[in-house]
Amino acid sequence: MSHASPIPETPGAGRGGRVETPEERLDRNWNELLQELRVIQTGTQILTGFLLAAVFQSRFEELDDFQRNCYLVLVVTSVITTLVGLAPVSLHRVLFRQHAKGRIVRYTDYFVQATLAGVAITVAGIGLLIFDVVLGRVWGLVFGVLILITVVMLWIVVPRLIRRSA
Repeated sequence: MSHASPIPETPGAGRGGRVETPEERLDRNWNELLQELRVIQTGTQILTGFLLAAVFQSRFEELDDFQRNCYLVLVVTSVITTLVGLAPVSLHRVLFRQHAKGRIVRYTDYFVQATLAGVAITVAGIGLLIFDVVLGRVWGLVFGVLILITVVMLWIVVPRLIRRSA
């Protein structure tokens, strides 16, 4: 009994039977990365805005040294994350019409991964800081670690399990 694939084998067909030229694949990958960037850029900009506004709240003066240092690390992390998330725009502008789509896609993928790591650190740090201020240091540390574990599970472990089962 023959086990015929539901997708015919076609020269040039990639995974899933998609038939596309290398240029079409690069265009598709670039468009998919752009969609991801739109989401993550908005998120990083909102996080950064939240952090920048926090310093002007009257309660900010009540923070202890740990909380102030945590806040400053979060501001730096968030600003750098925002800049890394915007870097593909500059990369594309500089390499536009240079027949460098492959390099643009490859490096944009690295930028998106680095941005996700920065968002994970920033979100966990914000959780740590808020719970530290409201409930105390132990709760802040516990909540920050729980956020990091959740991120690792949702952003790394689950996608890899899904990929492996596909």
